[in-house]
Amino acid sequence: MHFASPYWLGLLLLLIPMVGYYVWRTLKGGAAIRISSVDGVAQAPRSVRYYLRHLPFVCRAAAFALLVVALARPQDEEELSHTNTEGIDIMMALDVSGSMLARDFTPDRITAAKEVAGSFIADRYGDRIGIVAFAGEAFTQSPLTTDQSTLQTLLSRIRSGLIEDGTAIGNGLATAINRLRESEAKSKVIILLTDGVNNRGEIAPLTAAEIAKAQGIKVYTIGVGTIGMAPYPTVDIYGNPTGETMMAKVEIDEETLREIAAKTGGEYFRATDKTKLKAIYDKINRMEKSKVEVTQHMIYHERFLEWLLSGLALLVVEFLLSTLVLKRIP
Repeated sequence: MHFASPYWLGLLLLLIPMVGYYVWRTLKGGAAIRISSVDGVAQAPRSVRYYLRHLPFVCRAAAFALLVVALARPQDEEELSHTNTEGIDIMMALDVSGSMLARDFTPDRITAAKEVAGSFIADRYGDRIGIVAFAGEAFTQSPLTTDQSTLQTLLSRIRSGLIEDGTAIGNGLATAINRLRESEAKSKVIILLTDGVNNRGEIAPLTAAEIAKAQGIKVYTIGVGTIGMAPYPTVDIYGNPTGETMMAKVEIDEETLREIAAKTGGEYFRATDKTKLKAIYDKINRMEKSKVEVTQHMIYHERFLEWLLSGLALLVVEFLLSTLVLKRIP
């Protein structure tokens, strides 16, 4: 409840002397008709009118209070808000080559990358996100969508060995760019994660970076892998793990990844373990925040009329009681 003219409420203080005077006058008494003795009257049965004798004053006092509240113009407040969200379109390009099975991450690089990416997706409510997987070739695992449930399901299905092995960074980046090409979002971002050197594909990574720059797409690049040697599972001629591991040197084309990020206004990160990888995604999450504008305004609805009518109604009741039901002899 809101009052447009609250200063009128000060008149309610007049109820104090009004009630005080009525009580004083009632206690003082004063006979309207002089009789020799009141003994007989005092023992007479008391009717309903006796118990209602103060009702006219109560109605008058309540009517006064209601009329004062009406003068103060009570209003209901209605708050209206309009939310305008400026989302970001994000494509996640994930390397699924055989080297992503390396066990310098727990349990391996590709599983750790999927888990951290899943947490990142869960924090991007309202943004459209898509997934591209690449190895020797590239394919779209999920187009841009706000359906997080479907996105998480499709992310979980990514695994190494789905396509021909190799590392086609340029093709992976170009496929992600193609998915963002018709996007009308003001902010378009690609997060490219790889653990190797470009050795396959028809599109050079820096050529794809130039295309991204021309399209106004920012690319964040992440190189995953420990420094030095890492344990890799051995596979048979059919690509199935044999259960044994071998140590091999980690080779990431950091110079190319840095240049891709620099050309497009992004940033390059190196993740040597799962904790650092999560920290990188958290940092990107903070840097690429969606813009949310909330416009609020208040609407006031006048409610004085119902208070006014209630006060006038009590005055009518008080008049009828005083003149018809509880009429006093002068």
